[in-house]
Amino acid sequence: MPFMRTDQWQSGIIRAPLSTILQAGSLDGLSVQWIGNDHGMRFLADPFGIWHQNHLYVFAEAYDYRTKCGKIDVLVYDSELTFKHRKRVISEPWHLSYPVVGEHEGHFWMLPEAHRSGKLSLYRATNFPDEWKKDDLFSFPVAAIDASPLYFQGRWWMFFSPPGTALQKKSELHCAFADSLTGKWHLHPQNPIRVDVASARPGGTPIIDGDTILLPTQDCTQTYGGGISLVRISGLDTQRCETSLESTLKAPPSFAPWTDGLHTLSAAGSVTLVDAKRISHSPERHFHDAFRWLRKKLRK
Repeated sequence: MPFMRTDQWQSGIIRAPLSTILQAGSLDGLSVQWIGNDHGMRFLADPFGIWHQNHLYVFAEAYDYRTKCGKIDVLVYDSELTFKHRKRVISEPWHLSYPVVGEHEGHFWMLPEAHRSGKLSLYRATNFPDEWKKDDLFSFPVAAIDASPLYFQGRWWMFFSPPGTALQKKSELHCAFADSLTGKWHLHPQNPIRVDVASARPGGTPIIDGDTILLPTQDCTQTYGGGISLVRISGLDTQRCETSLESTLKAPPSFAPWTDGLHTLSAAGSVTLVDAKRISHSPERHFHDAFRWLRKKLRK
């Protein structure tokens, strides 16, 4: 039956910097080290990473279809990319995903997607990588989806999709700017700066290319997260910007069986983090959905 489909994601590490992949315009010929041991109703998605003291820390959305509420886990690797351990680091009553992570002015920060909470929150590490606390100074005017920040030409820029209809979440790219990471953030007067279901919702790390920006976005024309479309942003200032489609990357045959979609392309120094999906037609998830619906009805 056509409705019995479940997206199952798998995250991985490619031993090549994102700049090399963008220059090639393809993932063909690149091997991937798949990470995490989840399967079935659980998966790891939206991987973002940072190196610290010769270790790679990969932060990812840990999702379980049985609860439908993502959490943020960290997976730790040594300099040879040997897996060391995994730990839950942020858990909230609402869904979390897309844990963009970085370091600024001596502090580690994370900006997970949490639009179901009604706002975008910035977390700072109080004990990296295990303990995080919300930064009360951070304020953003929109409950941004898949917010992707970048420091460019003396300002902070935030690229994101807006909360709204299902179509808007997949087809609109918005932008904001600020003098500091905590704000005050201003919405760009040209929003939405791009409207295209094939290349709008952010899908990874924005990269500076001369006086322009290359932003990975999701191609959702055939399926959610069907591929990565690279959007070039040029002429960016506080009043205007231009966007154009550079190229589109798909999961190569070597990713099999994870070839039904490509969702995230994020930079972590000498490596690139990706996630790819396969579409399962097992009815298992729908049994869990029906059981959860029945429990809610019985509580009323």
